Parts: sequence; C-alpha cells; structure tokens
Amino acid sequence: MKIKIHIVVPYEAMIPVIQECIPLFPKLDISYSQGDLEEGVKKAIEAERNGIDILISRGGTAQLMKKNVRIPVLDMHLSGYDMIRSLSLATNLEKKTAIVGFSNITSGAQAIIDLLELPLQVFTISDQQEVAPLILELQKAGYEQIVGDVITLRTSIVYGLKGFLIQSGKESIMASLEDAENLFRYMKEKNNLVKVLEQFIVKDNQNIMVIDGQNKIIYEHWEDIPSNPLTEEHLYIVNTNLEMNQDKTIKNFIYNDQMLNVIGHCIQLDEQSYKFIVMEKNTSPFNEQQGLSIETEALSEPIADTSDAIKKILKHIETLYRSNQIILLEGKKGTSKAFIAHHIHQKYTTGGLLVTINFKEFELEYLDSLPLQRIQTIKLLNTEFVKDQDRFSLFLKECQKHQVRLFILSENGFVPELIPGLKLTKIIMPNLLERTEDIRTLAQYFLGYYNQKYGTTAVKISNEAFQFLENYTYPNQIDDLKNLIKQVALNSKEYVIQKETIEKTITNEQFPSIEIFQKGTLKDMEKEIIKLVLKEENNNQTKAAERLGINRATLWRKLKD
Repeated sequence: MKIKIHIVVPYEAMIPVIQECIPLFPKLDISYSQGDLEEGVKKAIEAERNGIDILISRGGTAQLMKKNVRIPVLDMHLSGYDMIRSLSLATNLEKKTAIVGFSNITSGAQAIIDLLELPLQVFTISDQQEVAPLILELQKAGYEQIVGDVITLRTSIVYGLKGFLIQSGKESIMASLEDAENLFRYMKEKNNLVKVLEQFIVKDNQNIMVIDGQNKIIYEHWEDIPSNPLTEEHLYIVNTNLEMNQDKTIKNFIYNDQMLNVIGHCIQLDEQSYKFIVMEKNTSPFNEQQGLSIETEALSEPIADTSDAIKKILKHIETLYRSNQIILLEGKKGTSKAFIAHHIHQKYTTGGLLVTINFKEFELEYLDSLPLQRIQTIKLLNTEFVKDQDRFSLFLKECQKHQVRLFILSENGFVPELIPGLKLTKIIMPNLLERTEDIRTLAQYFLGYYNQKYGTTAVKISNEAFQFLENYTYPNQIDDLKNLIKQVALNSKEYVIQKETIEKTITNEQFPSIEIFQKGTLKDMEKEIIKLVLKEENNNQTKAAERLGINRATLWRKLKD
C-alpha cells in the first residue's frame, strides 16, 4: 500500500518541479494542489478528509496548516542552493534590496549574506499582518526590491516595488519527500503498536471514546452502540466529575430506554488532559420489572437547610448513611423524603445506582435477581404491601452485606416486622410550618425554576409576600408550596410578586387542596380546617369562630391542643 503524500504548493512555478520529482518515488502516492496561507489551509483540511497520510508545504503556509490539521505537516526547508540562487539573482539587478520573511527564510539568508558579503538587508516577521506595514517603511527608506515568499511578493507588487520570490529547487522537494517517507515508516511502527493496544482494549471494552482538553472527540470505537450516545449535558457531568476528582468517575444514563453505564478516566500527558470514556449497556432487568426504577438525573434543586430542624436531621441522616444503617424516613406527603434520600445518595455517590422499589407494584420474588454489586442506594416505598416479611428481612440483610444503603419512605411509619439482628433508625421529617425559615429558599428557587421553564415575568418576591407564605398552611407541604408558586408566577405580570397576588391566586385556584381532609387524625384535620378559615378571614378569630359555629375560646383551645 503506497504512502499518500499531498503537497500544498504556495506558488505555481513549483508544480513542474514536483511533476519532475514524482517518478523518482514509486512507493509514494503523491498529489498536489495550489494554495497560499488560508487558502492552503483549506486545501490541507480537504486532503486530510480524503485520507492523506502526510502533508508538505513551506513557510507560513506550513505553519498555519500545522495548527488546523491533525495529520503530520512537513515544512519544506529552503536549501542553501535555493537561497544562493535567489540571492545571487536579486543582487545582479543592482537595486536596493531587502529580504522579508518568516524566520525559516531569513535565518538561512542572513548566514549566506554574511558569508558572501552581499549588499542585502534582512527583516524577519512573525505574522503575515506585519508584511504590509513593513514594506511601506522599506519603500520610504528607498528600497526598490523585496525578496521573500509568496505573500511578500504579492504585497510588494501592490505597493509598486519589485518582488522577487525565493523558490524551492528540485533538491529541496526531493529532500522533503524523503523525510515524509522516513516519517511514515516511523509512524507505521508506532501505529502498529497502537493498533495492538487498541485491539487489546476493545476486546474487553466494546464502546470507547477519547476526548481532548477542548472536549473534542479524537478517537471513538462503537460495537453494540451505533454512535456516541452521550448528550452535551451528559458529557458536562462526566467532565465536571473528572475535573473534581482528577481520576475516575462512574455515571449511569438512560439511552433508548436502556441503562448505560459510563466510566470516565482522566489522563494527563505533557500538560494535556485527556478523558478516556468507556460505555456499556446494562443488561440488568431494571426496565422489565414493574415497580422498579432507576434515577439517573442529577438533582438541580438546592437543599433548603436554613432551619435548625432540617440541619439536625440532615446531619443525623448523613451519619447513618455513612455507617450503612437502615433509615426510615417518616413524614407527611411532600416533606421531601424521596428528595432527601436522592440528595444524600448524590452527595456520597461512588458511581453505584440509585434504585427505587415500590412494593405496591413490585413482585417480591424478583428481589434475588437485583445486581446489588452495581447498586449504591435503594429507596423502598409502600412496604406495607410486603407479604413475606422474612424474605424482605433477608433482602435487607443482603443489601447491608453488599454495602447498599437503604431508605424506607413512609407516611405512616409502618414497616414489616424484621428478623432479629436487623435494626432501623426512624427519623421524623418536619412539616413545612416546622421549618418556616426554609420557605424563602424554596419559594425563590421555584420562582426561578418556572421563570426558566415558562418564561414568567416575576423574578422576586416581596417581604410581605414572604411573610404570608411563611404563615400559610400547606396540607401537602413542599408540593403545595411549589404548586402555589407555579400558579402565582404564571398569573403575575409584575417583576415582584406581592402578597395580594398570592391571595388572589389562592382564592381563584382554591388552595389548599382538598387532601387536607384525607390525612392525619381527626384532631389534625380539625386544626387544619380552623387554620384555613382563619386565613380566609384574615386571621379575624371572631369571624372565623362564627363561620365554624363555635366560640372564640373553643377555637383558641382547638388550635393549642
């Protein structure tokens, strides 16, 4: 198989010399195209796309090409013969002459000028933008002839000076082709080693992707996945975790309704950072079992922990979680039981899955098929539907053996009787009115969330409105607060939400929910009804008592009980 070489020719006169050289290299597949600087870069990119192995050009064009392609670019150096020929011709014209060019031209020219004592001056540039201003200065200084590369020649002609091009001779072109042949031979040996390592890696890892420091994919190999399945959001999460840990991260994402395990490694080479990402489909039957689900999305909602009540609870839960204790979170609907469990899992994740089992739908017989070695945390819902208590207890014990953290979430605190040796710690989640300091944080977050989601107008809540929210009754706790802020945000036309807007929304939307009458004891429901009527009567106890058919003393006593 021939080596594919493409020469980007900066000037037309080089083409006949290249054509003369091609028959001398039968092992090379040599092609060429003409283009200088940016135009040459376009030719190089096209050649790379067409499968060229090595590119050749010269001067500023070669330098630009190196910055824009990933295949090797050889700079065709001017030989001593090239320089002597060009400088001798320029000197013969007996005009005040300057040599202008990049260092690859001027460094060799200066040595020959000094050696031959030629009447020429050398000026070195580092960027093509410097050419025109320099030639103007030289023109004012009395120079009549400018020697250099293609851009120097063109610019000189524009300003009325004679331009003289330093051309590459046959020996320079042949030398660059020989260098390309030697370079390819070396690259082939290295590539063979890389291919051996690649085959070794893909034998155990079917889907691989390598990303450079600019998050550009520089290598990918897919077998049972057609192409890169990760979204920009997924890659951002993986990259962020790797940048924080600087080692390894394990994440799980959903791809075409199937779990995808993603393992990322960070590798540092010569001050460059590379991400090596391995992906595999999870063959576990998570999506086949009713009542079983996996949570892969990261939480964006902040943990509202201004209140002492929630601070103490969070600290306690974290201690229990780290020590692998079974945690029973008991609380009314909307007290963030599931959210807290997810938050703790996310904070202490080591890459294992977060799984939810709803025993109202899940068949107990499938517990034994769960791959506990891949799970970090399990949330257990509706455990009152568990019929086989011994089997349930043995499952919990097996989870603890595999270091799987367990949360039992319950509104009534019911848990199947456990076998001896298994203990759980009950934590009562506070109602929203027991942690009113957190209402501001939650309300402001929900307002921002709906602003981003629906483009609502309001961006702030007034202090008076906050005070109203802090004294309002929420039968469904945070769920009701979130729903209320949603309705207020959708109905508000002002940038700042006022108390009156909330009151109007409550009246129109009939807050709070009828579920107030479906939860808690009779005494709890009585108290919630009294609070509701008080709110509707602007805390006028006399009017509230009249509506309820009781006197003020009875109303006061029922609130205090």
